[in-house]
Amino acid sequence: MPTAPGLILASTSVYRRELLARLILPFEVRQPQVDEARRPAERPPQRAERLALAKAEAVAAVAPAAVVIGADQVAACGDQILDKPGSAAAARLQLRQQSDRAVQFYSAVAVLWRERAYADCFMDRTRVVLRALSDAEIDAYIAADEPFDCAGSLRSEALGASLCESIVTTDPTALIGLPLIRLAASLRACGYRVP
Repeated sequence: MPTAPGLILASTSVYRRELLARLILPFEVRQPQVDEARRPAERPPQRAERLALAKAEAVAAVAPAAVVIGADQVAACGDQILDKPGSAAAARLQLRQQSDRAVQFYSAVAVLWRERAYADCFMDRTRVVLRALSDAEIDAYIAADEPFDCAGSLRSEALGASLCESIVTTDPTALIGLPLIRLAASLRACGYRVP
């Protein structure tokens, strides 16, 4: 089999970097220069898809011989998009809003290999139901996990799991930000040896 192409993760997310490292493939990380501003009337899944593709395209444009992975996650509670909170106060508001409710996490991925005209875009939807949370529980969680860089303020791979009543998904890594089951299949299609 010919040597697999270079692999680039078009993301600065430490969580995605850690997840991709699980596949034991050499890769580099590049920051995509993409405007992530919301567009009017854009639904959460469409926003996730648009941003994942835009990130992959931005890096693939300057590295056409490499396989580039772009990813984005959008959380929504009802019609409200829940971005990364950035602060304890914003996280507290988000978690109060989600208390005793269902939240959808849309994790979109775009895999591009321009040199071979390969494009694979896919999305995982994870449904999370949070239990009824007291202010004291929310404050204790925020102090312990500091989920300021997590969509919806939910760090499910850490203490955030204790806030949940249920998590329904086809891929448990999707909620962290990169659905590895489907991504591994896409990378195999590009010639990578992924067990």
